Amino acid sequence: MTAIKHALQRDIFTPNDERLLSIVNVCKAGKKKKNCFLCATVTTERPVQVNVVKVKKSDKGDFYKRQTAWVLRDLAVVDAKDANKENPEFDLHFEKVYKWVASSTAEKNSFISCIWKLNQRYLRKKIEFVNVSSQLLEELPKVTEESVPSGENQSVAGGDEESLDEYQELNAKEEQDIEIMMDGCEYAISNAEAFAEKLSSELQVLDGANIQSIMASEKQVNILMQLLDEALKEVDQIEHKLSSYEEMLQSVKEQMDHISQSNDLIQLSNTNNLKLLEEIEFLVNHLDLSKGHIKALTDGDLSSSKGIEACTNAAEALLQCMNIALRPGHGHLHSVQQQQQQFKELREQFARRLANHLNNVFVQQGHDQSSTLAQHSIELTLPKHQPFHRDLLRYAKLMEWLKNTDHEKYEGLNKNYVDYICRLYEREIKEFFEVAKIKMTGTSKEGKKFGKLILLIIFLLTIF
Repeated sequence: MTAIKHALQRDIFTPNDERLLSIVNVCKAGKKKKNCFLCATVTTERPVQVNVVKVKKSDKGDFYKRQTAWVLRDLAVVDAKDANKENPEFDLHFEKVYKWVASSTAEKNSFISCIWKLNQRYLRKKIEFVNVSSQLLEELPKVTEESVPSGENQSVAGGDEESLDEYQELNAKEEQDIEIMMDGCEYAISNAEAFAEKLSSELQVLDGANIQSIMASEKQVNILMQLLDEALKEVDQIEHKLSSYEEMLQSVKEQMDHISQSNDLIQLSNTNNLKLLEEIEFLVNHLDLSKGHIKALTDGDLSSSKGIEACTNAAEALLQCMNIALRPGHGHLHSVQQQQQQFKELREQFARRLANHLNNVFVQQGHDQSSTLAQHSIELTLPKHQPFHRDLLRYAKLMEWLKNTDHEKYEGLNKNYVDYICRLYEREIKEFFEVAKIKMTGTSKEGKKFGKLILLIIFLLTIF
């Protein structure tokens, strides 16, 4: 059957660009046994077309001719007659029912199995298989694309149609070699068994020659194996060197990573140092009080003009340092807290010293006897206090500073000043009236005139 299949492929289907996948030797049921072949073929060009071809041997010679062809998509039913018992009969339902009897059940089953696979692979329309053993109807893997009938042709659904059958077409050289071999044997066609025995004996001779050739080449094989062993040793050495190089590279990589990390840390440290320096410069520039100002606040002379000016400048600098707006977080620094505490102590100390000094000045001015009414008895006028006022004007800025920093001491100084000045004016007014009284008791014309003036002043004071 293989030789017939090869001949049909070469003479009938190859010229038509078709590939023969399965063949069955059949005859029509109920008639004279006139054998023919049913062939399942596919075209080699795409889209693939699947056909069932009836081939008949010519009466005039040993060649075959194509008699009838059906497109597989026109096949509706395949009836195997009996699924449980061996039966060579089967029916194919095309436009009409064709009844066939195969030469053997095995050929029939092989042909039906091929039709089943072609139907599964290429046809969207499923052919109905009746009375067919389930073992023949094997499911094929699902393809990526389903075929769609189009006119007389059908598209390919993927896959390799050669997997449907183990048959492989001989190439030209193989055909030529077989023809030469068959020409050299006169009984190659008439007595196939003798031809097969001859081929078997020649194959045994070739196998023996191959064995002898292999044994003769054993020395070469040993040399080759020795070379392979040496090559393996070289490979091991190279692998060892590569491993050492890899370890060295890994060490270098780790060092470079460490250096890179160190550089990042150094850069971060430099950035932090710059920011820290900026903050320190801010604190030093705004929270630093010079030693001269501190000395002026603690020991400055409040009686001289130069000392008062130095104390005024120092007090303003202290107030500026205490009122500076600190940045977030500065207040938590211990040094800043210490500096602020020192400023508070300096402020309290200077405010106390200033208040004591001014109180002493007020007391001194209140008890001053250098300018009494007796010295102005001729004019009978109240004493002038311009020197006192000039002395106190020098403390105007310090009083303003005290008002802003310690309002309680400021109010106390005001009260003391008013008390001492009131006492001074009361004493001077009392002396003024005493002198006026003495002058009124005089008999002179001037005394009488002065008495009238005094009475007028008393009247006016009474009214107001």
